[in-house]
Amino acid sequence: MTFKLMPLPYALDALSPTISSSTLSIHHGKHHQGYVDKLNALVTGTPLAALSLEDVIVATWAHPDQRKIFNAAGQILNHDLYWKSLTPGGGQRPPEPLVRQMERDFGSMEKFEKKFLDVAVAVFGSGWAWLVTDGENLHPLLCCDVWEHAYYLDYQSDRPAHVRAVMAKLANWTFAAEQLDMFESDPGAFRPRVTAMTAAAAIA
Repeated sequence: MTFKLMPLPYALDALSPTISSSTLSIHHGKHHQGYVDKLNALVTGTPLAALSLEDVIVATWAHPDQRKIFNAAGQILNHDLYWKSLTPGGGQRPPEPLVRQMERDFGSMEKFEKKFLDVAVAVFGSGWAWLVTDGENLHPLLCCDVWEHAYYLDYQSDRPAHVRAVMAKLANWTFAAEQLDMFESDPGAFRPRVTAMTAAAAIA
C-alpha cells in the first residue's frame, strides 16, 4: 500500500480569513504531504507497507525502534482528523444532544471553550488540543492544531487568537457528533474530556 495525502474537504480559500489560503496551502501541501512521503519511505519493502494507517500506528506505538514510523503515521492521522474538524461557516452551536453532555461534564459550553483554550495554549512547543471521549479508550471528536506552522503566517505568535478564531468560526460540530455516534453505542453515557497531545496519534 502506498499512503496518500487526504484531499482537503474544501477549497484552499474556504477557511479565509480565519485560516488564510497561504497557510492552508503550506500546511496541507508541504507539512502534511511531508509526513506522507516520510511514512512511505520508512515502510516501503516492509510488512508495515501492507497495513492501513491505523494499523501501522497500533503496530508501532509501543516499539521505540519504530518511533519515526509511529510519529509519521500519527501525524498523518492527526492532520486527517484536523481538516475534518474544520468547516467553512463552522463554530455554531453543536447539536443539542452533544450540548447537553458538554454542559453536564464541563458545566456549560462557555466553560468548555475556556478549558479547551487553556489546554491548547498550555501545550509546550508543538502539539494538539483535542476533545475526546473518556471511557475505556480515548476516541477523538474534534481537534485544533497548535503547531506554529498552523497559525504563524496569520497570527504570528498569538496562539490564543488562533485557537479562539478556529473554535468560534470553523469548528465542525457536525463532524464531532458523527465521531461520537461512531464510537459510542450509548452516546448519552460518554464522558467528554479535553486533552493535549504532541506527536502522538489520537487513536485508541
